[in-house]
Amino acid sequence: MRRRAFRGEQCWMLGGSEQRGWVTPHSAPPVHTQTHRSPPGLGDQPSAAMPEPRERKSKITASRKLLLKSLMLAKAKEEWEQEIVDKQSEKERYLSERITPLHTSGLSLSQLQDLCRELHEKVEIVDEERYDIEAKCNHNTREIKDLKLKVLDLRGKFKRPPLRRVRVSADAMLRALLGSKHKVSMDLRANLKSVKKEDTEKERPVEVGDWRKNVEAMSGMEGRKKMFDAAKSPTGQ
Repeated sequence: MRRRAFRGEQCWMLGGSEQRGWVTPHSAPPVHTQTHRSPPGLGDQPSAAMPEPRERKSKITASRKLLLKSLMLAKAKEEWEQEIVDKQSEKERYLSERITPLHTSGLSLSQLQDLCRELHEKVEIVDEERYDIEAKCNHNTREIKDLKLKVLDLRGKFKRPPLRRVRVSADAMLRALLGSKHKVSMDLRANLKSVKKEDTEKERPVEVGDWRKNVEAMSGMEGRKKMFDAAKSPTGQ
């Protein structure tokens, strides 16, 4: 099918046929286009694996990182100093509540002695409480340590030192264990008998006899007599 433009209109001609006509674009026959279809069974398959996304580079520069780190350290230092001040003020407040101010002016000797006895009794009570609390803390610390060791044994995460193979003779081992008490030589090779290589390579001839001859010789009355004489001869000597 071919198309020619003539005076603002479109002319459609069917190749290989005698039919010709003038038609407008609205009445033109539809043009069929070929579309590519995938073979059956391939539409459900996933597309090729996409390449893995690259790691995004940090947009923060090194100077910016250093500035942020310094700001964080300054903030931590400020909070630490404030915590020390708060603890000191809390300690002073607690002591002011627990310890009453002493007024010793105008007291007689007996009253001062009574006041001293009362203060000593309070000191002893506080010391006993301190001792009990310290004993409990030590006991709890030991229990925590034992539990940590048990956990490490169960998990098997205790660190072992790297070992390497070392050739140590028996004398060196006993000398390291016994020290100066070790006087006996443990050189086992000194007592071994020297054997030449030629002696070991020699092949000793082995005589292989016919066992049937021995069976025939020992059969019958004569064979039994020979066996009896052979068993009797060592006793007679």
